[in-house]
Amino acid sequence: MHQRTAESVAVVHGEQEVFRRTAHLFANATEIACAANHLATWGWSNGPEGTPVAELTRRNGARIRKVYRSGILLDPTWAQRLEVVQTHPAVQVRVTTDELNETVIIDGRLVILAGDRRAGERTYSLITDRAAVLGVTSLFEAAWRSATDHALFDAQIAEIRGLAPQVLDLLAQGVKDEAAARILGLGVRTYRRRVAELMTALGAESRFQAGVRAREIGLV
Repeated sequence: MHQRTAESVAVVHGEQEVFRRTAHLFANATEIACAANHLATWGWSNGPEGTPVAELTRRNGARIRKVYRSGILLDPTWAQRLEVVQTHPAVQVRVTTDELNETVIIDGRLVILAGDRRAGERTYSLITDRAAVLGVTSLFEAAWRSATDHALFDAQIAEIRGLAPQVLDLLAQGVKDEAAARILGLGVRTYRRRVAELMTALGAESRFQAGVRAREIGLV
């Protein structure tokens, strides 16, 4: 099911329709760029006829660059997802604290933009207009240049990852720092440092915003 908005832009509904239209491009791609705020956005496991999406690009050794929003690294399933991503022979992964336009760019020819989810099904815009593709590519390149290698960022937040659910719960309850530190068996300074690390990982400027962002990516 789809609706054409212009010759060079189409809005489609659901992942299967995206793949029906783009599988041949994935299969023959030499370069793919991807940006995501959530693990589930591009977490498609199967393309047409059950072919794993990763397999379509692995067969021809496409170069793949992925930028993830940093809060994703706090997701308990992150390590498992990353392991799958890194089985591809030519993938680079970076992390940013900035919000991203959730995008896939194939060979500088097609942009897939993730849209809203309605009635359990997400919409995607498929864009081939040259000027629009160049504009989105420029935004991706800027995000890529300013992002941090995932291994470096991951090491920076390794300690807070295990504490994140408890810290977020305590923040949501409005527990004062001294009491929260006692509950976690930490010194007050250490607790405050962990909260600051959590805020950094979530790209948040306040404790309230950290809670909002944590809910957005399903951590709480």
